Amino acid sequence: MTESDRLVHNPKGGMPRLLEIMRRLRDPRSGCPWDIEQDFSTIAPYTIEEAYEVADAIEREAWGELKGELGDLLFQSVFHAQMAEEAGLFSFDEVADGMSDKMVARHPHVFGDETRDKSAEQQTRDWETIKAAERAAKAEHGVLDGVAIGLPALLRAVKLQKRAARVGFDWPETAQVLDKIQEEARELVEARDRLTQEEIREEMGDLLFVMANLARHLDVEPEEALRHCNAKFERRFNGIEDRLAAEGRRPEDASLEEMDALWNAVKVAEKAGRT
Repeated sequence: MTESDRLVHNPKGGMPRLLEIMRRLRDPRSGCPWDIEQDFSTIAPYTIEEAYEVADAIEREAWGELKGELGDLLFQSVFHAQMAEEAGLFSFDEVADGMSDKMVARHPHVFGDETRDKSAEQQTRDWETIKAAERAAKAEHGVLDGVAIGLPALLRAVKLQKRAARVGFDWPETAQVLDKIQEEARELVEARDRLTQEEIREEMGDLLFVMANLARHLDVEPEEALRHCNAKFERRFNGIEDRLAAEGRRPEDASLEEMDALWNAVKVAEKAGRT
């Protein structure tokens, strides 16, 4: 058995084992044909998907699943690093070292000589100052430079708004955001019969953008809030299906009024179960 084989089959091999497995999977002579064919762009969607599965496990408090989901996400980093090393760009160790350097530089109150005697809010402001200096060093001079285009739209909206707010481009009061939401919703309703589909999409985007701004003002993560809402909708609709199934029926056999009444019954039962 070769040294590589011993490492690959060592159940306690840790990171070196995972890196060797990835190297073997990408070996052009003996690796997996599917893995060999992949590139950064084909793997990126899987990376995003795995990140969401980590978030989903945390959301459901499925701690037994979280270890595996974190492993899947780690494997995505290993996959990208292996492709980068093959292209002569960087190695996994350089990725880890770069991350370590960044964390040390951004936490002088932990790893340097700055005092830890400050609030989390002050530390957040210091963090943003350090990141602004890093962006300047990368020739990102615009306030909105460097906000990743590939982020989920709601998350990116909040990040753009936070950047603009740093230089004072923000509503000072939540009430003003609520007024803007009413204005955008009214415009959308009033204009829906005379606008093109593209114009309707633009108006809808304006409304969603302001909704993201409201979430920011209320200190709510809109992606997280929407995930909660999705889970609630799914749970309650499943309750409708279960109650109809008990009568030998399916949703398509029921009227909207019946399903609405069942929805309310499920909702009441949920609330009673929490008390």
